[in-house]
Amino acid sequence: MTVLFWILGVFNVANGVWMLASPGTWYLYLPAAVPDTGPLNAHFVRDIGAAFTTFGIGLCAGAVSVSIRRVTLAGATLFFGLHALIHVADILNDRLHAGHWLIDLPGVLFPAALFVVLCLPRWWRGQRVLRRPEVRP
Repeated sequence: MTVLFWILGVFNVANGVWMLASPGTWYLYLPAAVPDTGPLNAHFVRDIGAAFTTFGIGLCAGAVSVSIRRVTLAGATLFFGLHALIHVADILNDRLHAGHWLIDLPGVLFPAALFVVLCLPRWWRGQRVLRRPEVRP
């Protein structure tokens, strides 16, 4: 789990920092056909870049601290799941062409599915999660 959290964290931080630093180049050169979603809005790209950076840092922190992994994973799963649902809705409603099923698979749909799978209890059996000690009166 530690290595996976590091990998996911670093990729998300890198994507988020790219979005924050250079929204125009991210918009044009990310291999995900971003221009298909509409004209560039640099402010909006930076807003979303802040979210990717935040989740990336959280995932990196989860790589270091087992005690925060579950809550970090829950937040990331919610974000990536909703992000994927938006893309699916846009494809199903013809706001994005059908080719986006393949375009969105590696960067949107697969990560969301991966996060959902990582939430399954089987990955957490035997993992020690630090808990606050009970306070007795």
